[in-house]
Amino acid sequence: MTVQVSLSASAAKQINTIIAAQNDANLLRIGVVGGGCSGFSYTFDLDKEVASDDLVIERDGAKVVIDEASLPFLDGSEIDYVDELIGAAFKITNPNATAACGCGTSFSV
Repeated sequence: MTVQVSLSASAAKQINTIIAAQNDANLLRIGVVGGGCSGFSYTFDLDKEVASDDLVIERDGAKVVIDEASLPFLDGSEIDYVDELIGAAFKITNPNATAACGCGTSFSV
């Protein structure tokens, strides 16, 4: 199965900023877990290990990994970083999500 997930320039820049301040992490791990307001939630963790079944996305020196179980939920998604009036956060634009919660990290398929 070929899965496409993209990383925006602003997300790559923010990941590089976060990683530069860490001593024991060199990548961002994004996943999907059951739960949250709408059935599924995104997880964002710093990591230093890439598993053999991870999808690795790189842009401008930033590295993101996604575990195999989360890949079907994220196929076609774009990982972005937005700085808006209400706050700054990573934002995933996911074409597979049929509904999302106002928190921005919970969705349903």
